[in-house]
Amino acid sequence: MAPKRTVQLSLKMPTHAVCVVGVSAHVDVHSDVPKGANSFRVSGSSGVEIFMVYNRTHVTEPIGKVRWPLDTDADMVVSVGTASKELRDFKVRVSYYGEQEDQALGHSMLYLTGVDISLEVDTGRTGKVKRSQGDKKTWRWGPEGYGAILLVNCDRDNHRSTEPDLTHSWLMSLADLQDMSPMVLSCNGPDELFDSHKLVLNMPVSDSKRVRVFCARGGNSLSDYKQVLGPQHLSYEVERQSGEQEIRFYVEGLTFPDADFLGLVSLSVSLVDTGTLPEVTLFTDTVGFRMAPWIMTPNTQPPEELYVCSVMDTHGSNEKFLEDMSYLTLKANCKLIICPRVENRNDRWIQDEMEFGYIEAPHKSFPVVFDSPRNRGLKDFPYKRILGPDFGYVTREIPLSGPSSLDSFGNLDVSPPVTVGSMEYPLGRILIGSSYPKSGGRQMARVVRNFLKAQQVQAPVELYSDWLSVGHVDEFLTFVPTSDQKGFRLLLASPSACLKLFQEKKEEGYGEAAQFDGLKHQAKISINEMLADRHLRRDNLHAQKCIDWNRNVLKRELGLAESDIVDIPQLFFLKNFYAEAFFPDMVNMVVLGKYLGIPKPYGPIINGRCCLEEKVQSLLEPLGLHCVFIDDYLSYHELQGEIHCGTNVRRKPFPFKWWNMVP
Repeated sequence: MAPKRTVQLSLKMPTHAVCVVGVSAHVDVHSDVPKGANSFRVSGSSGVEIFMVYNRTHVTEPIGKVRWPLDTDADMVVSVGTASKELRDFKVRVSYYGEQEDQALGHSMLYLTGVDISLEVDTGRTGKVKRSQGDKKTWRWGPEGYGAILLVNCDRDNHRSTEPDLTHSWLMSLADLQDMSPMVLSCNGPDELFDSHKLVLNMPVSDSKRVRVFCARGGNSLSDYKQVLGPQHLSYEVERQSGEQEIRFYVEGLTFPDADFLGLVSLSVSLVDTGTLPEVTLFTDTVGFRMAPWIMTPNTQPPEELYVCSVMDTHGSNEKFLEDMSYLTLKANCKLIICPRVENRNDRWIQDEMEFGYIEAPHKSFPVVFDSPRNRGLKDFPYKRILGPDFGYVTREIPLSGPSSLDSFGNLDVSPPVTVGSMEYPLGRILIGSSYPKSGGRQMARVVRNFLKAQQVQAPVELYSDWLSVGHVDEFLTFVPTSDQKGFRLLLASPSACLKLFQEKKEEGYGEAAQFDGLKHQAKISINEMLADRHLRRDNLHAQKCIDWNRNVLKRELGLAESDIVDIPQLFFLKNFYAEAFFPDMVNMVVLGKYLGIPKPYGPIINGRCCLEEKVQSLLEPLGLHCVFIDDYLSYHELQGEIHCGTNVRRKPFPFKWWNMVP
């Protein structure tokens, strides 16, 4: 927008003014008029648009020779449609008349120089910069929305660097430009005009640590791209070259939305008249951007890579487990990536260490790993081994105190897309475990919760996980894709379903069938003994109440019906007032499309089959899923984790574009 400008006319000498294409300028026709004048007439050269602004209830438009009375509130406004080829090549003439209408009492001349100044970005979200006549400063959500988008340049395109690209104030690689959003400055006008006028790019102080701008001069060398705005650089006097009509810039995002940053930034260009003291800003054009949010992907998205750690412990290596993962990825057509011991330092809990997501703009998308603050053996793996070309990295550190178990990302999940009443969540909702509704207790760190909430597109839901010893949501829930209209099911661990199953088997005459049958390292316990164990029943009554509380929250916050939930048989036991899985926790599975890697429960063998496996298959396989039961007892279960805890999956991004939603 331009500041409201009024051009003063003079009878004694011509008036000269600069007019920005498409921007109107008011002309004062009342201040300097000949004595006895009572009307005026206006004419202009080709390319000048002249119109009068007046209140139709008080002023009547003249008929005939279009002379306007001076004693009205009619204002004259001029604009130009194109840039001038030379200085002052547009002309406006104002003639004043008195009672003698045939002879003018005097004339005022206005010489205009047209200049085309605009700052253009991809407001239409097409992936290309196009000239926009609409609002470029405001950012709007939704399919009819508008406004440009920035990616946080958090990948590492240069193999010689060890840090994300955003840490460098200079361009490290030409490939890095693809991670930035283009911006074009139009500056068409006579070269002589810029001898007495300058163009200045500006950014607000609050945005200086969030955005960096590079000026491009069209070459293929890194030296052709110079940082002109960013931290410690709030303004830049544009170096326009003779005859230059467009100057290209690249805008780099530096920070994700967070508690202290809504994600919106702006840049502006001003045309400044340097021939006056003080200098006068004639015109300012402002563009707005929103930083692309970090987006999680649910189990319903197709898998691309499965990560798992090679480890060694007192029972030996987990080589058999790795073989089982290799089989599973082969079936699911998914790449297997094994993190070696030298990189994981014998830390197998790769789900707890990190969460895969992605960021997207209309012109570019790439995966971004969110590194948890747990900082154990795998702490360097996301930064040193995953960060790379077109693979970004973000983390949040906990100030002043160390992390709790709830800060691990086994305590972080996301639902498939859901609709809750009239509210749509096309990217699902993030789920985190907390101590609520219990007063006190463990919580996920505020810095992590604030970050997740600030992304806006996957509004977080807090669940109650502090009843568990480890305290992660993946111990009692998961989502699986289905081939029906719903597209998914929520699986919940269910002590009630397990006790009901065991009671049925007892009544069928299989009460002596034993849990842990086939395990060398665990004492067997019969169905009769489990059902008669008052402590076990009491512990599972408590566990079921905790899960039921979460069930109600999930139904309410995700808009789920009972038919959308599948109860997976599972027992827990209390240790120091916190629950642990009594046998391998089957909902703690890895989901690779329709193939499910499920912890082998070692349930009672009836007619040659594990009754727990048989029950789960009867629940899930009619939904188009394939259950693959995998032994994780020694390498994972005995260490209070399961398959999901020990694996991590990078999935395809959503086809839905986040900017088309309305949070």
